[in-house]
Amino acid sequence: MTTTHFGFKSVDEAEKASRVRGVFDSVAPKYDLMNDLMSMGLHRAWKAYTLVVANLKEGDKALDIAGGTGDLALAFSKKVGATGQVVHSDINEAMLSTGRNRLIDEGVTLPTLVCDAEKLPFADNYFNLVSVAFGLRNMTHKDVALAEMHRVLKPNGKLLVLEFSKVAAPLEKIYDWYSFKVLPKLGKLVAGDDSSYQYLAESIRMHPGQAELKAMMHKGGFGHVDYHNLTGGVVALHVGIKC
Repeated sequence: MTTTHFGFKSVDEAEKASRVRGVFDSVAPKYDLMNDLMSMGLHRAWKAYTLVVANLKEGDKALDIAGGTGDLALAFSKKVGATGQVVHSDINEAMLSTGRNRLIDEGVTLPTLVCDAEKLPFADNYFNLVSVAFGLRNMTHKDVALAEMHRVLKPNGKLLVLEFSKVAAPLEKIYDWYSFKVLPKLGKLVAGDDSSYQYLAESIRMHPGQAELKAMMHKGGFGHVDYHNLTGGVVALHVGIKC
């Protein structure tokens, strides 16, 4: 049996996707509210910065992986216009459904697709931009997913990975206290689910730090990779260019 981590637990690789699916099935109805509460609204600034770095133009094609409730996909659609294309995708149907309904409420209809980032159903060299926000850490084989993202990008296309990362040393103690003491209680109070937010805190600690993820992206085929620390490294935006 090949094992992988699910938070701090070791599980059979074949089980991880279904366990992650269970987490997001549970949190989908309160996902946006919890994002606002647990980040004190900062997730909106992080995504706004991601949109600026994306620098999408009219007519561009973009793929939003782990697109969830659709906030980035919606923002991207306004940049690419009627001649462009934004595909809103997620492996979790409950999250995708929540996002699709939100987009429709905004008067926006996008191609919406349940798909696994490790097996993307798109042609080679198709997208100008691929983004994955707060989703890479949940993937079983991150190296496979990054190689797939590289494959579907056009030459000179851009990958944006927005993800929780390794905080600056002076913030570690307070961040650990907040992550393991406050977040699960907040999840219990608001979403009726403390275990999913305990998993969130654990999965962040198991995710590669800034330098390690940069090396993984290089190994996945990206010629130029850099990263931008946001809020003291609580989050990092990695940018990879396909040469």
